[in-house]
Amino acid sequence: MNPTNTTDKKKALLEALEKSLGVITQACKMAGVHRSTHYEWMKTDPEYKTAVHELSEVALDFAESHLHKLIKDGNPAATIFFLKTKGKGRGYIERQEIAVAEKKPLSWFTDENADVS
Repeated sequence: MNPTNTTDKKKALLEALEKSLGVITQACKMAGVHRSTHYEWMKTDPEYKTAVHELSEVALDFAESHLHKLIKDGNPAATIFFLKTKGKGRGYIERQEIAVAEKKPLSWFTDENADVS
């Protein structure tokens, strides 16, 4: 595919980004667009930037679907990973997370007290 005008090139690159699950180098090669052109469009074209960010959600959805398939297939590592990341509210954590209500500076610690030996 070798589109000629900018609109066609953007469309081709967006399609390639979807196929490559957001891998920019691969998508640029597929669409025949230089990486720097992609980044320039990200800076100057809000619609293009929005479309690219929406595609990153597609990649996450794909990864989540694959994770769910692995869990369904009985993969213990996938199950543990899922529970550690999504099951925190049910106690599936390895570390304790402490929420600090009021953050204060450590007044008892100054540079004078630092042990640099």
